[in-house]
Amino acid sequence: MPLVQDAPAKINLGLHVLRRRPDGYHDIETILHRIDWADTITAAPADAFSLTCSDPSLPTDRDNLCLQAAHRLAAACDVPAGADLHLEKRVPYGAGLGSGSSDAAATLRLLARLWDVDPSPDVLRQIGRTIGADVPFFLQDAPAAYATGRGDTLSPLSKDGTSYRLPFSLLIAVPSVAVATPWAYDRVSPTEANRPDLRRLVLSNDLSRWGQVLTNDFEAPVAAAEPAVDATRAALQETDAACVSLSGSGSAVYGLFEETSAARAALQSLKPLDLRTHLVPASN
Repeated sequence: MPLVQDAPAKINLGLHVLRRRPDGYHDIETILHRIDWADTITAAPADAFSLTCSDPSLPTDRDNLCLQAAHRLAAACDVPAGADLHLEKRVPYGAGLGSGSSDAAATLRLLARLWDVDPSPDVLRQIGRTIGADVPFFLQDAPAAYATGRGDTLSPLSKDGTSYRLPFSLLIAVPSVAVATPWAYDRVSPTEANRPDLRRLVLSNDLSRWGQVLTNDFEAPVAAAEPAVDATRAALQETDAACVSLSGSGSAVYGLFEETSAARAALQSLKPLDLRTHLVPASN
């Protein structure tokens, strides 16, 4: 029987681009939070590797992160077998929701089960880092983490001794434009000045303060360059959302609401627009 693994997306609660590194990447800090919008990966035993995808616009060769993950895990664990993989794509790509990285992490977990191998967490994280900065986050069990470095140095986020979970209703809106992360980085001016303590700010659960202080450095330049992102942000700002923000480098924009009823009303107000939407009710 084929094995199945969900690949959940994430949002960023604040994102500060601090400095450019000598290796050409950037040091950032952000809070990553997993959400229930997910792709699904299926794997069956095979002698070689193959990949099919429900979205015909996505590559199914070695440019796909799932196949990159598969080949690198096989090499690391000295596995001679392959796998027939299928990606059921639900989360938009190029949206700052981490779906490609999550697909890769799910593939690593799935194939470890299929091949009955037990690579250490460190080995999986090292493989993940070679694929994408968000992959290590999706390999951890904690639903939220404070991320630094390229976004791959993680500290699980907890409140009162328990794993932090977003207590507000969340509405994500994705316009029909994909944003390439390198393109977005070219438009950001890194700075370390006047940065709030992200962990303390998020753990405060003070949503009105989040709306004033929680910032994503990609939001202004991406919205200025992409009218569809700017229009999506404006549409959410016209709802009762207490906090509106870009996720990652975009193009997804989300709103946070004190009441699920307000989030549902906002979802209805976005229906006439050309957006893909997903609502996550409050977890408490």
